[in-house]
Amino acid sequence: MRINKEHLLERFLRYVSYDTQSDPASSATPSTPTQWALAEALVAELQAMGATDAALNANGCVMATIPANTNEPAPVVGLIAHMDTSPDMSGANIRPRITESYAGGDIMLNAAENIALRTAEFPELRRYIGQTIITTDGATLLGADDKAGVAAIMSAAACLLAHGELKHGAVRIAFTPDEEIGRGADKFDVARFAADYAYTFDGGALGELEYENFNAAEARLTIKGCNIHPGYAKGKMINALNVAVEFHRALPLAERPETTDGREGFYHLTAMQGSEAQATLCYIIRDFERPAFERRKEQLRRMVRTLNVKYGSPVASLELRDQYYNMCEQILPHFHIVERAAAAMRRVGVEPVITAARGGTDGARLSFMGLPCPNIFAGGHNPHGKYEFLPVESMQKAAEVAVALVLID
Repeated sequence: MRINKEHLLERFLRYVSYDTQSDPASSATPSTPTQWALAEALVAELQAMGATDAALNANGCVMATIPANTNEPAPVVGLIAHMDTSPDMSGANIRPRITESYAGGDIMLNAAENIALRTAEFPELRRYIGQTIITTDGATLLGADDKAGVAAIMSAAACLLAHGELKHGAVRIAFTPDEEIGRGADKFDVARFAADYAYTFDGGALGELEYENFNAAEARLTIKGCNIHPGYAKGKMINALNVAVEFHRALPLAERPETTDGREGFYHLTAMQGSEAQATLCYIIRDFERPAFERRKEQLRRMVRTLNVKYGSPVASLELRDQYYNMCEQILPHFHIVERAAAAMRRVGVEPVITAARGGTDGARLSFMGLPCPNIFAGGHNPHGKYEFLPVESMQKAAEVAVALVLID
């Protein structure tokens, strides 16, 4: 069943008009009040198209059902996307630029500031010659992560509800808040969702199918120095900033995000602040293999012990928190759901590209909560920044895959 491209585009543009940037500093759920507005709009839209029990819960999660239209036995399949956008760049006042029938070459985002999507930097643009490309104006992110997934699922739902001849079992739909700050699954009611398995539509390029992701942790290193007037500091001062630099430089240069790819893990410094008296370094730690992941955490602990021995006092302390694990552990026993996704892609003319996600999704958490949940492409590229772009035809194929996933042959 072909998804109407114009209706899909209209949905996407409407959804990105909502500022749903999440906030890691907030303890509320959702972390920002603006996420409620999109959630409420989605509930109203689901109700209008005929979905049953469409509702928004107290934690900002939208759930709805497309009832089975056949008596044939069929699994209950879940389709999930997240509503929030990354805190890495503003998601307010997004002004999408639409390039129809992209002819190739660079796409200017902001001529005044000479901000452009250049094929020399982003050669993947060349794959989409002749297609409709949505970009930013260079001032914000676009929000294709993950409003392309939201739009694809909503368009698939509308298609299934409008075409009774498409036979399917019950389909459960969910839209979560705060995925970008790692909290999208914190209060997800798996029992109420009541799906046998699910798919997140939160991937990137056309054809991506992921059932592996990083094991992930965050680390916070606190250095407490001894601040003495610099004129009298010899043999007395412990400059917390210098100790922090010493710690960071001891980590392998070849194990940073900018120097790794594929299945290589990394340490990533995300924030640093301080003075001579006290300094703080924040890291995220990533690795696909659990033993290597544990070794990375132990390396940080060992480095802290070394500093404390060197300076003869507990100058350094470390807080470590696991964030999520590789969903492969939970999905491999249910590998037929990956095969089903690959078959659904081929059914709509998309060749699956099975890859390991160098990140995480709600599905990584949900898989460990009893809901096996691989990840499927939504079409976006370069998430979390001003160079984000979305070929509309890729989002259209994602919607068609969502339909194909639930059909009974």
